[in-house]
Amino acid sequence: MSHPVMNFEITGKDPEALQRFYRDAFDWQVEPKLPWTMAFPVPDRSTGIVGVIGSTPDELDSYATFYIDVDDLDAALAKVEGLGGTARMRPVDVPDGPRIALFADPEGHLIGLIDSSSRQPR
Repeated sequence: MSHPVMNFEITGKDPEALQRFYRDAFDWQVEPKLPWTMAFPVPDRSTGIVGVIGSTPDELDSYATFYIDVDDLDAALAKVEGLGGTARMRPVDVPDGPRIALFADPEGHLIGLIDSSSRQPR
């Protein structure tokens, strides 16, 4: 049985800035639902996973882990950098897999980008 990703969390010391960053970088819809803000990567919610963007609990460091599917890795990295993010790994081909890249958001979270259309046939 496989275990697909069903949710994500992004936390940080300035959740409002993170919400703006992801909304502007990837056109995500964000809706306040205390104590978190819900994030919907697809406005009509027909695909993708639902997640939250909120404050980091006092006992934890900021954290996030996931990959975002984009059509053009280089264009996505350029947009991220224009919005205050930092490219950490330029696009690479995963053996027998897709092309991926990594960036750090404005709070330093390491986030992946994936071009799933580039996945190599098996």
